[in-house]
Amino acid sequence: MWRNIASNFFTLLVVLLIAAAGAVAWAKQQFTGPGPSEIAQCVQVAPGASLNAVSKQLAEQGAISNAYIFRAGADYMDEARNLRFGSYLMPPRASMEDIVGVITKGGPSTCGTEVILRIGVRENTLLLRDINPETGTYEERARYNPAVEDAPEAIAAAEEKKDARLRLTMAEGVTSWQVVEGLKAADFLTGEISELPEEGSLAPDTYEVEKGEDRGTILTRMAERQAAILAEEWEARPFGLPYETPEEALIMASIVEKETGIAGERPQVASVFVNRLEQGMRLETDPTVIYGITDGQGVLDRGLRRSELNETTPYNTYRIDGLPPTPIANPGRAAIRAALNPAQTDYLFFVADGSGGHAFARTLDEHNANVARWREIERQRGEAADSPVQDGG
Repeated sequence: MWRNIASNFFTLLVVLLIAAAGAVAWAKQQFTGPGPSEIAQCVQVAPGASLNAVSKQLAEQGAISNAYIFRAGADYMDEARNLRFGSYLMPPRASMEDIVGVITKGGPSTCGTEVILRIGVRENTLLLRDINPETGTYEERARYNPAVEDAPEAIAAAEEKKDARLRLTMAEGVTSWQVVEGLKAADFLTGEISELPEEGSLAPDTYEVEKGEDRGTILTRMAERQAAILAEEWEARPFGLPYETPEEALIMASIVEKETGIAGERPQVASVFVNRLEQGMRLETDPTVIYGITDGQGVLDRGLRRSELNETTPYNTYRIDGLPPTPIANPGRAAIRAALNPAQTDYLFFVADGSGGHAFARTLDEHNANVARWREIERQRGEAADSPVQDGG
């Protein structure tokens, strides 16, 4: 009898062990396998939230299938006490393992409410966006120009949210003065800016910022990024370019940036100016003259006058030889690369072609024909030609 009891006990033990192993395997598959959500989910971790609260929240919103397995898996990964508050976008079918990895790694919020300061050439804009979980994309909720409008209540409230993602985007070709004015307009930043950064020294890019971050610290980040970009592109440059220093290349890049907004044209535009320098020709480019008039403080909303083109100033490249003394804007990496890797052409001139791009020419006769075509386009549009249309020569 005892032999039968022992045999039955061991049989039961084996069954239990097999069942336990199966349960563990099932739980592991649940933890590491694709999650139940068919759409992207915005997972929000509140400051000081416990793993228990977060797991219940995730189960309720359908991001995970089992709160207990989620907690057990986080414990097994030794991440149960490493939650980082914020809002995180999880892709469709994200596994519990993936979710644990994201909410314990932390970093800037990637969903929920987002406030963006866009620093542009013509104006600065503050945007409020929220994630649409069904599409996984941001949708605009409000916007305003802080220079002429009061902040909408929705944006003001969003700036106060602890988990709001704050970003600023600096457009290519803005001046340092425009960047400083943009930073001053951001109420969620702090600190005074005592000195205007050197023109061209700031990298156009998107920057994650924190509420209360010092404006001077942000400018330092921008300057460090631009210095790194310039050093990298300068190191990779071909030989034979007419620049003695990286700073001269930066000046050229800023001119290229202001002359064309079409990415594919930048190397061609750079080639025109490089060819003119190599042949001892003046650059004769309007954006440098405009910078000399505005000092980078805003946009000149009119054509250049003949008197301005005839006046000798450090930035009037119709009257001076070589490059102006400083950059005329903050160029992006693509413009810097174009200045250091110009297309191999024999172009010496270019002018607007009516499509947003430019018509390039090798000779003055070709250029004059292109100018005549552009004048006719202007005439048909009813536009006045306030200054000579000779963008590149």
